Amino acid sequence: MSSASSGLRSRRRKADPAEPTKPTEPAHGVPGWLIVLLAVASGSTVANLYYAQPLLSALAEAFHTDTGTAGTLITLTQIGYVLGMVFLVPLGDRLEKRNLISALLAVTTLALVAAGVSTGFPMLLVASLVAGATSVVAQILVPLAAGLAPDHARGRVVGRVMTGLLTGILLSRTLSSLVSDLAGWRAVFLGSAGLMVVLGLALRAALPAHAPTTTIPYHHVLRSTVRLVRTHPALLRRGLYQAAMFGAFSAFWTTVSFVLTGPSFHYSATGVGLFALVGAAGAAVAPFAGHWADRGLARPMTGVALAVAGVAFAAAGIGGHSVVVLALAAVLVDMAVQTTLILGQHTVYQLDPAARARLNSAFIAIFFVGGAAGSQLGSVLYRTGGWTAVTVLGAALPLAALLYWATERRGGPVAEV
Repeated sequence: MSSASSGLRSRRRKADPAEPTKPTEPAHGVPGWLIVLLAVASGSTVANLYYAQPLLSALAEAFHTDTGTAGTLITLTQIGYVLGMVFLVPLGDRLEKRNLISALLAVTTLALVAAGVSTGFPMLLVASLVAGATSVVAQILVPLAAGLAPDHARGRVVGRVMTGLLTGILLSRTLSSLVSDLAGWRAVFLGSAGLMVVLGLALRAALPAHAPTTTIPYHHVLRSTVRLVRTHPALLRRGLYQAAMFGAFSAFWTTVSFVLTGPSFHYSATGVGLFALVGAAGAAVAPFAGHWADRGLARPMTGVALAVAGVAFAAAGIGGHSVVVLALAAVLVDMAVQTTLILGQHTVYQLDPAARARLNSAFIAIFFVGGAAGSQLGSVLYRTGGWTAVTVLGAALPLAALLYWATERRGGPVAEV
């Protein structure tokens, strides 16, 4: 009897599909602690691009420059990021990723130290350029997470890592403002340098070995990245959508600190940081965007996000005298930009699994050109036409992308992925 019941229990265990064979293995195939580490690392490294945004008024005063010149710091940092995307991220397909990440974080640390001890504005510009170029570690970690996840859960895993990345972008301004008020702007860069050291050690210990996916020479890797743009129309289209969105996003966050510290509001650096914290609520959309991507809703939700961004800027232009309206616009802009980013990455990563780092490199480089242009144009327009001119630019960019989106073939290659 005992033997029979034992056999029955054994058969039930084999037949029960609800009982996992590996209880410790997560449903999405990637350990939860590793997703958290990747999210924190992505957010902390990409935050280096944004720490200076709420400090522009203080930096302009410290280095005796005007607002337009101070805004060049953001533009140059983003140009550095584009250079890193073009020349460094493709190495993620060519080299062992753990070693590449360690090397980049070491250079980032040195650049941030140089920024923190800068004795002149040119030195700060050069240090920011280098820090921007090597902070592309975030864009090596995201495709790494995509490669670790199974197909059915890739959108969710990428969405969770992107939640960390986007939260880092949004909270960086708040953290920067608070630290600057307490210990000065130099402490912002030096503190981030220390964080890079900790992350470098943690990632070195935690990341699995990840063999290169190609053995072709470096110059061929770069050439193949350009070829991918020509081969996959969806890559260029998604890059252009995001270039418009990121240009609007950058114009908003580069200039809103001047608005808040100006005569209408008289905010301190801490006040600007608290405003940025409200905008960080937009990061909550990232997991939803991942689910939309997994359900095949990339195309319709992209159109919705583009329209929301345009409306948000229109509201910011009309009600710019109210901090409540500005805060609501900030949340909507952030949500819209994050939605199109995650939907775009989900689309791009499916084009060629063996070339995810190079695809991501081209995608991010395309839209960061838009971000750099948005930062510079936003600074110039604010100086010449005020906040209204900035909001006109911010509304025009996503609406132009929406018109381009309307030309996308339903059921075509882009819509299918």
